[in-house]
Amino acid sequence: MTAPSSVSAQGAVPGARPSHRPPAAVFRAACAALLLAAASAGAVAAPQSLDDLLGNIVREQEAARQRNAEREKKFAEARDQQAALLAQAKAALAAEQARAEQLKTRFSSNETTIAEQMRESEAGDGELRDFDAVVRQLATDLKGMLDASLVSAQMPQRLAFVESLAEAEDKPTMDDIERLWQVVLEEIIESGKIVQFRTNVISAQGKDEPRTVTRLGVFSATSDGDFLRYAPEVHQLVEQARQPPGVYRRMAKAHAQSREGLTTVAFDPTRGSMLAILSQEPTLWERIKQARLIGFITLGLGGFAVLIAIWRFFSLSAIARAVGRQQRSKEVDTGNPLGRVLAAYTENRHVDAETLERKLDEAIIRELPPIQRGLGALLVIAEAAPLLGLLGTVSGMVATFQALSMFGAGDAKVVAGGISEALVATIIGLCVAIPCLVMHSFLKSKSDGIVQVLDEQAAGMVAKLAEAHLRQRAAVRAAAPAPHLAKN
Repeated sequence: MTAPSSVSAQGAVPGARPSHRPPAAVFRAACAALLLAAASAGAVAAPQSLDDLLGNIVREQEAARQRNAEREKKFAEARDQQAALLAQAKAALAAEQARAEQLKTRFSSNETTIAEQMRESEAGDGELRDFDAVVRQLATDLKGMLDASLVSAQMPQRLAFVESLAEAEDKPTMDDIERLWQVVLEEIIESGKIVQFRTNVISAQGKDEPRTVTRLGVFSATSDGDFLRYAPEVHQLVEQARQPPGVYRRMAKAHAQSREGLTTVAFDPTRGSMLAILSQEPTLWERIKQARLIGFITLGLGGFAVLIAIWRFFSLSAIARAVGRQQRSKEVDTGNPLGRVLAAYTENRHVDAETLERKLDEAIIRELPPIQRGLGALLVIAEAAPLLGLLGTVSGMVATFQALSMFGAGDAKVVAGGISEALVATIIGLCVAIPCLVMHSFLKSKSDGIVQVLDEQAAGMVAKLAEAHLRQRAAVRAAAPAPHLAKN
């Protein structure tokens, strides 16, 4: 180690006043100080003589010079390093100053751009608010359409999104607008599809049942031949209490069961309006009940006429078969009209032709009532049925006009409905009268055919008797002698 820093090279303490000690004293003090320093450093042993002390001092000075050289070298390296760092710092400072100038210029440019964009934003803010209103209005309209769409029964999850978008107060995002567009496109695509899917259906009895539903686009939905409607209040398909006529239900059931080929199916292009009208159409029994008492009376007469027609048809058929057998037989059978007429001829064949004709006419007249029995009743029913229908219509019109006088004619449907119900009685009367006329004509022709056979047979028998009488008279004349021969 070097000497303590408190002692300078001149042997004086820094900051102390110069000493006026003699040189010998100074030298001794310096030697003592060096010895103390060497002893404290432990570098050498305590000198035994002045030569040893001098050697130690020389060696210590050499070591001190080496250490000082190393320290100077380190100081020089540190100085060079600090100079390099200073140069780098100056270069960095210059670069940062240049960058600061660039940023300042860019900042000024950005301020100008921001000011312009703020003006543009303020100008377009009104258009953006209008766009938000348009999107919400579109979502509201789409929600109303989806609430009535049959596709919502198959895809109910889209309703929540459209409803939330229609009621949202925040601005719609691009994702919301894209999804709204997808829902619209999905509705358009599904409107042209015929699909089957499994879902819960509320039956007419109010039960929630899982069923297989066939959806015809957005127009109609059926299940097992029953037509369904979509109830937006419960977001579910409901079976209609009143179904359309059976022909449409049968077509729907056949279409649902078909797996290949083309099938005929009815669908409602009005999305339920026409189907509702068909469902509200009264059934046959409901139409009959609209005619009230007169309608039931007319139908009762019609049923009675049908029974008469059936009875007379089989009776006349049996009589015609019996008459045909009698025509082919040579024996007289009094169990049929022709047999009884032949019996009258047998009993009166010895009388003259005129008397026989009258006897046969009498026999035929006796056969007419059994043959023509019931035909008069059919004719009376055929003529009375339209009159009964007219009576029912008039009474219904009277009731309708009485209702109009009490409640007014504000709704034309009420007047039309009352007139429609009144005309049902006329329809029933005509429906009874026309078949009765047809049955009467048919049975009358059948009975006239039997009577014609009797007339033909009676005329033939009279002609036969007249011919026999003529032959007999001719024979008598031929057997009698001539008048001039008798004179001779």
